Amino acid sequence: MEVITVERVIDAPVEQVFDWLADAGNYPRSPVVLRARLVRPGVGAPYGEGAVRVLVWVIGWFRERVTAYRPPHEFEYLVERSFPPARHEGGKLTFTAVPGGTAVVWTTTAEIRVPFGAGVLTRVVAKPVIAFVFGRVLAAADRALRT
Repeated sequence: MEVITVERVIDAPVEQVFDWLADAGNYPRSPVVLRARLVRPGVGAPYGEGAVRVLVWVIGWFRERVTAYRPPHEFEYLVERSFPPARHEGGKLTFTAVPGGTAVVWTTTAEIRVPFGAGVLTRVVAKPVIAFVFGRVLAAADRALRT
């Protein structure tokens, strides 16, 4: 399993940044996410705890369940199914007000499921690709919230 972490300061208040990133319907505003669909609304908010969302990224298809939702500080999710197949131990986005905006830390723990060499394949190929696509979503949030 590999831990992948991407960090960025977004020039907007923490509540706005949380709201934008908690709503996966915003993700296609990034060139790396092709489609997002809310399959089942969560408790207390469309993308709140218990929400199920399906995302089509340039790197694959992911069915995710929101496992924790604590606005405006953090939310967590778990990839329940994916293509390519992967083991996922959870993802988390945290939001902290800092001078100049909001610090966002996006962390996920995952491994590509293959018969052999999963650790090396994940570390050498998947980890940098996932970090890149997460970074593009954070950049899209920054652009959207600046305007």
